[in-house]
Amino acid sequence: MSRLHLLFLVTAGWLLVAPAALAAPALPASFIADLERLEQRLADGEVEAVSERALAQAERLAGGNAADRWARALYLQLAAGAVARAGDPASAADHLLAARETGGVEAAQRDRWQRDEARLRLAAGDSEEGAKLLADWLERHDGEPRDRWRMARVMAERGQWDSAADWMERALAVTPEPSEDQRRLATAVLRRAGRDDAALMLLADGLRESRDAERWRQAAALAQRLGDTGQAVAIWEAGWRRGVLEGQDDLRRLIELHLAGGTPARAAEYLAEALEEGELEDSEAHRRLLAQAWEAARDRDRALAAWEALAERSDAGKDWLRLGQLAHAWGRQALAERALGRARELGEGDAERWLEAMASTATS
Repeated sequence: MSRLHLLFLVTAGWLLVAPAALAAPALPASFIADLERLEQRLADGEVEAVSERALAQAERLAGGNAADRWARALYLQLAAGAVARAGDPASAADHLLAARETGGVEAAQRDRWQRDEARLRLAAGDSEEGAKLLADWLERHDGEPRDRWRMARVMAERGQWDSAADWMERALAVTPEPSEDQRRLATAVLRRAGRDDAALMLLADGLRESRDAERWRQAAALAQRLGDTGQAVAIWEAGWRRGVLEGQDDLRRLIELHLAGGTPARAAEYLAEALEEGELEDSEAHRRLLAQAWEAARDRDRALAAWEALAERSDAGKDWLRLGQLAHAWGRQALAERALGRARELGEGDAERWLEAMASTATS
């Protein structure tokens, strides 16, 4: 069912309840019968004929007594339903505006028509007036959750992110279990408004039951952005263990987060296993990262072994130099001399200074 059809049903539905539900002037039987006939014709699809008849009656009754004015408002409402069904929400909204501006109409009925006019104007693309009317109506009524979601979307479409976030928080307050689409929209709006804490809370709520990989990634990214790298690591680790996060990119990100989060040994374990199992390319870059991870973890044996394997593979002066520096610092003098000697041969200027310092220390 289209949005316009839904709007038509909402609008036309008030015709059935308004005379009985409100303290409105009594209508002559002829008006009631005519309205009911027109409503039936509209249900049968006679949209254009009903619209013409309703507008003609409304014009004829303008300026009459209280009963005439009430009947005029109901004819305008019926015309609104007809043109909305015909695909013209802008004209339908204009008819409802005329109806609610009719003198003598009860405040409660004017409010109902204002809400429906707001929805119609939004459907017609008049976001400024539609949002203004709906926001005003929601200041006096709780409305339905969809009204608050609608306001949040409209404000987001207009780029008014603070206002969109305000409405989004109001929408979430009456939506205990938002759908994944609603959650994604809310997260995007809250982040654009700079409300990262609220966005993270929303993403983390029920995260363990989610199989949406992007939601896990966003939650971890937000946690890191807020300076809580430990939480980011925990989120990514949990997603990886559950099989929601997978593949090379997610594995590399897991390793990076462990390095940034102060758990380099865990990063090294993941990387070593991935290289052994062929899950990541056995490249010099990955081998260098492995050596750096073991170094950061202060695992001397594994760090030196990793740096030595890398240096022999790359034969790069900088790799031999780093191996020599670490070996010297950790008391492996023979390895230090060999590594620094090779670094000097490859043109690393610092290697000569390190060798001189070692020789000076040995003779003192």
